[in-house]
Amino acid sequence: MTQERTFSSFGFHDCLMRAIDEMGYVKPTPIQLSAIPLVLAGHDVMGAAQTGTGKTASFGLPLLERLIPFANASASPARHPVRALILTPTRELADQVHVNLQAYCKYAGLRTACVFGGVDIRSQADTLRRGIEVLVATPGRLLDHIEQKNTQLSQVQVVVLDEADRMLDMGFLPDISRILKLLPRERQSLMFSATFSPEIKSLAANFLNDPKLVEVARENSTAKTITQRLYEVHDSEKVDALMDLLEEDRCEEAKNILVFVNSKITCRRLTRVLDHNGFKVDSIHGDKTQDERLKTLEAFKSGDIKVLVATDVAARGLDIAELPVVINFDVPFNAE
Repeated sequence: MTQERTFSSFGFHDCLMRAIDEMGYVKPTPIQLSAIPLVLAGHDVMGAAQTGTGKTASFGLPLLERLIPFANASASPARHPVRALILTPTRELADQVHVNLQAYCKYAGLRTACVFGGVDIRSQADTLRRGIEVLVATPGRLLDHIEQKNTQLSQVQVVVLDEADRMLDMGFLPDISRILKLLPRERQSLMFSATFSPEIKSLAANFLNDPKLVEVARENSTAKTITQRLYEVHDSEKVDALMDLLEEDRCEEAKNILVFVNSKITCRRLTRVLDHNGFKVDSIHGDKTQDERLKTLEAFKSGDIKVLVATDVAARGLDIAELPVVINFDVPFNAE
């Protein structure tokens, strides 16, 4: 009978284990069990993992473990070069990944920063110029900082592409290529994607060196804890069908309901209709500022907002624990 693996079995430094224990992590998820030993061993990794499977810890914890020997208390920025770079497609995912990494390295003496568009670039520049070891960034804003000479990437040892499929969907390939050319040739590269399309495989061939493949779920499979229901209705009946659905017992009892739409116009219109009908509702879409998005998301998580209407691009990477109901008002453009 094999003994069940715990986080203590990975051999992490005491400072990381202290943070892991405080966060309540005990039993690693399948992606963590498979990926952590490979990352610790220095391999390039290509991981198939959906949001919510624990992939941030699967690359974040071993990445920090490898950087702990470089931790120092010096005030000199030169002693704190960027050694790990995590690229994400959206502001929300960047912020979420950064929050997790901050918690993981709470006692490790490593500096972290997160940069994305939609907010004042000057405060980000000040943080970067003081020196940080771990940088989480969206591609466009990172290039802005590089052009302004607020940071440089010549000492990066580990680079992570998180949600690589979404980055390609959003047209980030030219930006990613520019960034990768600024990194040292000798580095560890990790890529996580929900799908392995031909485009993703092509990117992996150029980006990774003899990668180890980690797959924790069959392609396009749904988690066993999810029950799916399909309603066939005409476009003209969709709003009424949604209202009926929201008044069902299951939705009445749910603390949070997330409704996905395909466009900002639909997002605004549907939010107005639901608000007019007495629902506690708000929206997330590309025209909202980062501050507005974060406030809306916090209100949704706390239960002050019951229904959140979101475009799929704006909401990719949102991590909301035990979200009871998700409704695809529109069929997603990308089936995966």
